[in-house]
Amino acid sequence: MTDRHIRLYHSPQSRSRGVLALLEELGADYSLEILDQRKDQQRCADYLALNPMGKVPAIVHNAILVTEQVAVYIYLADLYADRGLAPSLDDPLRGPYLRWMAFYGSCFEPAIIDRAQQREPGPQAMSPYGTFEAVIDALAGQLGDQPYLLGESFTALDVLWGTSLGWTLSFGLLPETDAFKAYAERVGAREAVARASAIDEKHLGSG
Repeated sequence: MTDRHIRLYHSPQSRSRGVLALLEELGADYSLEILDQRKDQQRCADYLALNPMGKVPAIVHNAILVTEQVAVYIYLADLYADRGLAPSLDDPLRGPYLRWMAFYGSCFEPAIIDRAQQREPGPQAMSPYGTFEAVIDALAGQLGDQPYLLGESFTALDVLWGTSLGWTLSFGLLPETDAFKAYAERVGAREAVARASAIDEKHLGSG
């Protein structure tokens, strides 16, 4: 069997927490390299040699480095395709799956960060997301009254979005609609997400 061991570079209470949840959902073979943000370990020379951006998550699989949050999700779900968390290339849902993966990084996060920093978006033609309201309306329209973003099927997409909506709602960065809250709670109640949270808290306390 092909070696599927993953080394995850992880910082507690960071974006890599969602990747930790995905690894748990996949039942993946993985190990953790903990980087304590409080000690600025993401900026140490060894890690910058691996990832010059000094960010997590980053994963290494068979000497292959993958950085950038959305790329990591896509890579892992495809590596563990037998777990059923990614539509196959010939599945009609593959297009929407990739669209909403990319939408997270290209539109949602920039919009959320600008909102958190109380910054206005750039001119429409230059902004990566247009307006905050347009991003939220698009997300609300896709979710609708479905249990998950692609309908009845839970995918890696929901680990990304569900965990992210959990923290953005907790910081008051999103409208607290019933649909958003129910979705975040639904994903947050999954056993794999709870296990990842417990692992995260354990490493936070041991720093």
